[in-house]
Amino acid sequence: MAVETASARMQNPADMRLPPPFTLVRLRELGDAFDHAVSVAAEQGAGTLVHVGRFDLVEFALVLEPEEPLVQARRALYAGMAALADALIAHAQPETAVNIDWPDAIMVNAGLVGGGRIAWPAGTADDEVPAWLVFGAMIRAASNMVEPGLNPQITALDEEGFGEVMSGQIVESFARNFMVALDAWQESGFAAVAKTYLERLPRESGLRRDIDDNGDLLVRRTAKPDVERMALLPRLAQPAWYDPIAKGPRS
Repeated sequence: MAVETASARMQNPADMRLPPPFTLVRLRELGDAFDHAVSVAAEQGAGTLVHVGRFDLVEFALVLEPEEPLVQARRALYAGMAALADALIAHAQPETAVNIDWPDAIMVNAGLVGGGRIAWPAGTADDEVPAWLVFGAMIRAASNMVEPGLNPQITALDEEGFGEVMSGQIVESFARNFMVALDAWQESGFAAVAKTYLERLPRESGLRRDIDDNGDLLVRRTAKPDVERMALLPRLAQPAWYDPIAKGPRS
């Protein structure tokens, strides 16, 4: 296991300030935050945040313990994506466009930088409360292309004016924003999370979007009575932004 120390589990080290509910697990550069979080979720429990130290990729995964049946608990993806987008906005230059491409891809100035994904215990039925969830994220920090900017549909933070922002700073911002999202969910219901998430989707006139109780995206168009339903679950099996061969954001 590619872990920095024998104990590996450290509470808020000096180089990363996380809110008290979070416990940090650091992996070496070749580690896989998402897979590691899934493997330790049952043992380590909620608040475990696995971070891989890389210069070219912001990579982390967070263990959650939901209280709702799986069919509703999967909506935690939306809370994670909203928090991830807001974390990038906090470190972006003015006028930088940070958007979510439904359901789980992050775009910066219309170029793909990465996204989020979610996992739960195999065999959990939709009407069962899952023992855990894992939200994982990857954001391309540095371009590995020979000629950066050659493909405008693919980009990296260093190409979009993020300068010397460190991976840990984005993870810190994510953690704070995610706590805000969870508090809003608990106090005002999921509608508060949905509102924040939907505001990060690209705007389109004559279009109204909502998120159903099962996580599906509902789209209503002006002068059209029918509601278009975009199913969430099939999109979670293989996130479009993720390259399983390269094990990173699609390029």
